[in-house]
Amino acid sequence: MELRGRKIPRSKEKTVKSSTPPPPPPAPPQSNGIRRSAPSSPPPLFLSPITRLYIYALHGLLCELVFTSFWDLPRTRDLRLLGHSSLWSLPMYSLALLAIEKLRNLLLSRNTWLPFRLVAYTLFIYLWELSWGAGLTLLRACPWDYSGFTYNFKGLVTLEYAPFWAVAALIAEKFVIKNTLRFQI
Repeated sequence: MELRGRKIPRSKEKTVKSSTPPPPPPAPPQSNGIRRSAPSSPPPLFLSPITRLYIYALHGLLCELVFTSFWDLPRTRDLRLLGHSSLWSLPMYSLALLAIEKLRNLLLSRNTWLPFRLVAYTLFIYLWELSWGAGLTLLRACPWDYSGFTYNFKGLVTLEYAPFWAVAALIAEKFVIKNTLRFQI
């Protein structure tokens, strides 16, 4: 407060204490392990494993078509970019990505460094491709043959594809699996 240019200090006001105690804080809501944004909203629903298998199958098929289109381009010079695949790729890719999803969760929970995760994914992909290739060869239905590559094993896998599989695993971890697991209905 000022009076003709001079400051007059205010006296400290006395606070009167109430005889009633303050109300207790609200009780925390009962938790059953599900976080809810509002009391009336239902818990979020994430994609089921069957739906994720479907997404992973389509992703794998699309990647194979794009890869084979560009892989064959220097040899065929066909600008129509006709990729090729097999219906066997649908269960093969969907189950592989579901398994990589589980492996991803395990490796991330252990704070595994990204290069080590990529090596683990690539080794898994090689084992997966080898086992599917061996099984499909027994059925005389294996749609690929790597015997023309230098570093192949029985035409079922080839080391020349290691960088491509590592990049595919990186895309799968950072984009496909991550976003599929976040998707809610």
